[in-house]
Amino acid sequence: MRRYLMAGNWKMNLTPSEAKKFALELAANIKDLDKDVDVMIAPNFASLAYVKEAIAGTPIKLGAQNMNDNEKGAYTGEVSADMLLDLGVEYVILGHSERRDIYKEDNALINKKVKFALAKGLKPVLCIGEHLEEREAGVTADVVKKQLEEGLKDVSAAEMANVVIAYEPVWAIGTGKTATPEIAEATHQDIRNILTNLYGAEVAENVTVQYGGSVSDANVDNLMAQKNIDGALVGGASLKLAPFTKIAKFEKV
Repeated sequence: MRRYLMAGNWKMNLTPSEAKKFALELAANIKDLDKDVDVMIAPNFASLAYVKEAIAGTPIKLGAQNMNDNEKGAYTGEVSADMLLDLGVEYVILGHSERRDIYKEDNALINKKVKFALAKGLKPVLCIGEHLEEREAGVTADVVKKQLEEGLKDVSAAEMANVVIAYEPVWAIGTGKTATPEIAEATHQDIRNILTNLYGAEVAENVTVQYGGSVSDANVDNLMAQKNIDGALVGGASLKLAPFTKIAKFEKV
């Protein structure tokens, strides 16, 4: 049975001391979290050690926002999988639209990162999603199919037990625009069908598929009521204590 994963991507926000304070307050707020819900927060690299200390002994899991696909070496400004593991990181977000669009990461590089993360024992959160012009052209299913097939190339069915998919329509990230629950569910169903074609129904049924894109405390319950939405990858709202607490403790309707 799939577990819910409610995750906060803090992006380039919060100093280490601010991140630690926020994580301590969040942990206090979600001590009574439902047993079938996981919460993950992904601070910036500078804050990982501080947040690790703050969430020790709590239900909150630690994530990172990116990683390099090499073991070590002359890669100035990069962070390795072993560095993340040494800090207690469990999840790593890969293929976020900001990495694709701003830093020009393509499916081939993202696939290398996914496979390297899995080989190292990290759980990749593979982000996929279409731009507005692709949505308006009616090619969303084709876009996510290509991103999934190329992003998961040579990832085995057994390894899929440690992969999370995050569907984030690019036109909804940080814009205040949110796909309606029905639109989001339709694409999540497409994703589930694509995974079925790649790995079979049993594997596809057990993969956690999150929704991301202006998720808030006001819309999370309706989004999470959909059959194929198993969690949320939250940006701006994850930086606000009360809204993110509500998101983590969403009402199952």
